[in-house]
Formats: sequence, structure tokens, C-alpha cells
Amino acid sequence: MKTPIIEGLIKYNNEKNIRFHMPGHKGRSIFKLGNLIPEIDVTEVEGTDNLHNPRDIIKIAQDRASNIYGVKSTLFSINGTTAGIYAGITAVTEPGDEILVQRNCHKSVYNAMILGRLKGHYIYPKYDKANNILTYIDPKEIDNILSYNKKIKVVVITYPSYFGICSDIETISKVVHKHNKILIVDEAHGSHLMFNDKLPISAEGAGGDIVIQSTHKTLPAYTQSSMVHINSEKINLDRIKKTMTMYQSTSPSYILMSSIDVAMGYMESEGRDRLKEVLKYIDEFNQKASKLKGISIFKGEGNYNFDKTKILIRATAIGLTGNNLESILRREYNIQLEMADLYYGLAMVSVLNEKDDLDRLYLALEDISEKYRDNIKNKSIKNIKYIYPIEEMPIYEAFNKDGRIVNLQEAKGHVSSDYIIPYPPGVPILAPGEKVTQDIIEYIKEIKETNIEILGLKDGKISII
Repeated sequence: MKTPIIEGLIKYNNEKNIRFHMPGHKGRSIFKLGNLIPEIDVTEVEGTDNLHNPRDIIKIAQDRASNIYGVKSTLFSINGTTAGIYAGITAVTEPGDEILVQRNCHKSVYNAMILGRLKGHYIYPKYDKANNILTYIDPKEIDNILSYNKKIKVVVITYPSYFGICSDIETISKVVHKHNKILIVDEAHGSHLMFNDKLPISAEGAGGDIVIQSTHKTLPAYTQSSMVHINSEKINLDRIKKTMTMYQSTSPSYILMSSIDVAMGYMESEGRDRLKEVLKYIDEFNQKASKLKGISIFKGEGNYNFDKTKILIRATAIGLTGNNLESILRREYNIQLEMADLYYGLAMVSVLNEKDDLDRLYLALEDISEKYRDNIKNKSIKNIKYIYPIEEMPIYEAFNKDGRIVNLQEAKGHVSSDYIIPYPPGVPILAPGEKVTQDIIEYIKEIKETNIEILGLKDGKISII
């Protein structure tokens, strides 16, 4: 019997790679679910409760999570944070409503605008040219936008960013609430923040009305396990429960739900102390690695906070792109990073990483520094431009129209039917419904010349309406 997926997963596991990638359990078990999986993979029968109408064990687990996070109510999502974002946004809006969205948000936010038939307005993060990284959202800009456009009903912020950047969420929350609007926070990468006061404040602690977390990303739950925290009297709990049922399977996985339960139990007992130790290991690693020739660790200094569990490693000074670095670490040292771009390799550290993991990463970087120290070949990149596209039609209308593929130059004056997103930085140049201008075409060409991956660009062609 051929089982390609199982065989591939076993092969990866047998390599014994050190995992600096999600999920947060890092392949280590805090509760021996492995042998139990076939036995607890059940459905809604007597004694197992029902995620879509929890009254027993699931309700108890959700109530415990809400108590741990200090929120009004917590709902489990077994369709990931994506389902939570769909449910959260559509629960507090009606078709035709206007929302303000952080432009470098997850694609699920854009999809929620399509599903909810919402008109989106965008706020752009600041760009740190010296470090080639997108940083924070300015609360003053949110204040100005909400003062000018009274129709905006909801503000959607990503906190922390994929790279660990934490905007001033407390001030953002105050600004949004001053205008009597609702703040939804995609805290997919921040479910661990509230467990240590040396980390940036959590979004729920800062007053986010709805906070959606990927429990599997930074805590020891299984992939696709997430939580939606309702943190405000402004939110109609019955309404969001209804939208949660719309975007979740009617056959929810008890394996995923039990992994959230286990993660919460772990953090409630020994997890806080363990996280404290891991943060100490990270400080020690950063101090040593920063002294290596040609290796730099992003410090996250500026008008924002930074989640130090996201270790951004740069080796362009010795001629290595982030992608080069990621490949070398995996191929030669059995260390797998979370991701890489032209500049950085991202090592995600969680509560279940060991000191030996970081020691081995340091020794690998030390060896790489020695091998490549004479390879001085600093990489360059086009500066990030903020070309504010012209919206010709709402995103949901564009999504539902027929498109055709044309050469990039031929697209001038037409309306995009797809996203055009360069990585880095991950900010859409175009979203569906926006006009393709000559400035945008030239910018896409400039980026393409630097060999940056551009999602939505296929063989020099894009999709237009």
C-alpha cells in the first residue's frame, strides 16, 4: 500500500531536524496523544459534547481558556484562525459596511471582505529602510482616518506581525474605541504573549474587542487549532457563535480540540515557568550570535515592541540571502527555519524548544560565519514603495467577475482580478478590484528583476477583469 503523505512525514521526522517552525509543540509531546489518536477520534455522542452547541466537556474547556486569558468568552476553532477571522469580521458587519484593514494582513482578512461584501480601506505599516523590514502601524494615522471617514465600522489589525513586530496596540485600542468602532485583532502569532510580562502586551490585555489566535503557532497545540476571544460587551456573543458554525466543519476534530485543551493545561501549570526559561535561552543566544562576523540578529528597536521569540537572522554581509541561509541550515545542520526571504531567515521559538536547540543553531551560525566570512557580497533590494491603488470596484465584485490572463504591459488601465503580492514584504501591490496603472507595472518589473517571488504574477502575466 502506497501512502505518500505518511511516507513523506516519516521521512522528515526521521531526519531529526531541530524545528524552529510552527507548530509550537516542535514535535515534542506534553501529553501522549499519539497512541490515543485513533481511540479519541470520535464524533458527537453521549459524553463527548458538541462544538456547535457546547454544554459539557467542550464548554468546560472553553470556559477555562477564557478564564486563563481574562476575556468574556472563548470559542474553539478547528478550522484555524482563518475561520475565526471570517466569523469575527462577518459577525460585526453587514453587507456594504466599510472597514479599515492593515494592508499587510493575512489573506483571510481580504477573503472575509469578499464573503461579507465589505468595502475595505487600508492603512500601511512603516518601512524600516535600514533593516529592510515592515514595522508598525501608527495610531495617529488610524485616528486621522476614522476622523475623516465616519462610515468605517471596524478596524482590523495584525499583532504581532509574522516577524514579531508589535504596534502600539494599547493606543490603537483607545483610538478605535474613542471613535466608537470595533477593534478586531489577528493575533495568530501571539497566543503566548500573556504568559510572560517581559513580552509585549497581549491584544486581549490591550482591549481588542475580538482577538483571534492560532494556538498551534506559538503554543503546543496541533496544526489548525485556534481560539476566538470575545473581549467586549460590544460584541453580540450569540451572533458570533452563529458565524463560527458557518465557517467550521460540522464534523469537528476532537483531536484538535483536545490539543487546545492540553495546551491550556500545560500553560496553566508549568508553561509559564518554562516560557521564562526559554526567554532566557533566547537572550543568551542573541548575545552570542550578534558577535559573529557577518551575522546579525534583528533587535526590533523603534516606535514599537518586539516579540523576541521570533529570531530574525541576517547573513547578507557574507553574501547569503535569507533563502540561502535557510537552505544551508537544513541541508548541512539539520535545522529547519520557519521561513526566509531575501534578507532574513526566521527562527520561531516556542515554549517547547530546548536550550540545546538554540545552542545548535548558534554553533551552526558560527560555522557558517567562518566558512563564508570572506564572501563579502551584500545583497540589495528595491525600497518598498507605497503606491496607493485606485479602487475601481469593491473587492467582492471583482472576485465574482470573470477574469482573463494578459501580459503585464497589456494590463494597463484594466482592473485586477487577483492579488499581486511580492515576498518580501508581503504587502499587496494590487488587490482584486484595483486599477492597473503604469506606475504599478513599472514597480512590478523592478521587483521582478531582484528575483523576489511575486504571488499572482505567472510567467510575466496577470489576471484582469
